[in-house]
Amino acid sequence: MAEEERALLGPAAGDDDGGGGGGGSLGPPRALPAVCDPRRLPHRLLVLTLMCFLGFGSCFCYDNPAALQTQVQRVSSCLGRELGTVIFSIFVCVGQVIFALGALLNTFWLMDMGRFVFGIGGESLAVAQNTYAVSWFKGKELNLVFGLQLSMARIGSTVNMNIMGWIYSRVRDLLGYTGPSTLGLTLMIGGLTCLFSLACALILAYLDKRAEKLLCKEQGKTGEVIKLTDVKDFSLSLWLIFVICVCYYAAVFPFIGLGKVFFIEKFKFSSQEASAINSIVYIISVPMSPVFGLLVDKLGKNIIWVLCAVVTTLASHVMLAFTFWNPWIPMCLLGVAYSLLACALWPMVAFVVPEHQLGTAYGFMQSIQNLGLAIIAIAAGMILDTRGYLFLEVFFSACVCLSLIAVVMLYFVNHLTGKCFQLLLVFFILILEVTELNCLQVVL
Repeated sequence: MAEEERALLGPAAGDDDGGGGGGGSLGPPRALPAVCDPRRLPHRLLVLTLMCFLGFGSCFCYDNPAALQTQVQRVSSCLGRELGTVIFSIFVCVGQVIFALGALLNTFWLMDMGRFVFGIGGESLAVAQNTYAVSWFKGKELNLVFGLQLSMARIGSTVNMNIMGWIYSRVRDLLGYTGPSTLGLTLMIGGLTCLFSLACALILAYLDKRAEKLLCKEQGKTGEVIKLTDVKDFSLSLWLIFVICVCYYAAVFPFIGLGKVFFIEKFKFSSQEASAINSIVYIISVPMSPVFGLLVDKLGKNIIWVLCAVVTTLASHVMLAFTFWNPWIPMCLLGVAYSLLACALWPMVAFVVPEHQLGTAYGFMQSIQNLGLAIIAIAAGMILDTRGYLFLEVFFSACVCLSLIAVVMLYFVNHLTGKCFQLLLVFFILILEVTELNCLQVVL
């Protein structure tokens, strides 16, 4: 508990010149060049580069249907980190190939199957990417690493949105007609990024195994078997992190999905202007995520940064709901808050669970986030159809309020014990019930 409190609330740990995240105390048996020594910064930067590009192809191809919409209208921890990453990267590649073949053959069910296979690999690959980050950078630059990974993911999405339409046009001009073959070949070309990410996964697996031998790390050999039943042993702090994650992202991703029409209807923007302001959140996250990651690494106190991000997000939704101020202001605030939260929240998992449960914890967090987003997206659509955008913004604000309550709870969990904490828990449950009743009244 002391280590957890220090990690979440205390100042950042001091930097050691020779320390690698989670490495053993024994060094290499002989002197190695800096770029080949797992203890040295150049080698860890090489690993970080591969780690960031690990999800680039996945994020690039994940948004292919969105970029071509005018032409087309959980992790098994027992595999081990290295093998699991390679297998999930293969799933992503195979899924993209099946998806492209479906378009090439004009077979929609085959395209659906491709996206299903892609989803199995893509979501699990994100979990493996997080466990790699914790293994190599825990205790040092972890927040910066998560920021860089988020930044690279957003770059993949942004590049896809801007280049896939152009590739489609070039393929169409080359073939001389528009049809399934044009779309299929375009998606095949996009799939090359998945092969690049697969190559990164293979190199990263080799470097990770090599570091284990050189640093005499006993990774994964703690004597404890990784099981899904580990969930019952998760601490209250971890469950509160899950609540923060679900409630926060529920007010970001579904909003962006519905945001374009919102800006057109409320602020009378043109379609092009609405698209520009709706994408500003992701654009801001590209440069700001590494900056915030470095800031959190230097200053520590992750939970305080999460609190700042949640409060800023709440303010942006309130401005969008109840004012007619220039929407660029709240959307830029939302972009800054989104970048800050991702850098500070996801590394906190590594502070509150044992290392042998990291894969399970990140996998569970990813799963309930996706489940929450699916449910919230359905609820948001129902509210929009029956009540309009004002009630929808109130609904998103309520989600952020739940996230805010969970952040405050997490702060006190690390300080209070006994009767004081029990009273706070009862208060939280009462607030949660009242909020749920209000949301139901809004829907009905």
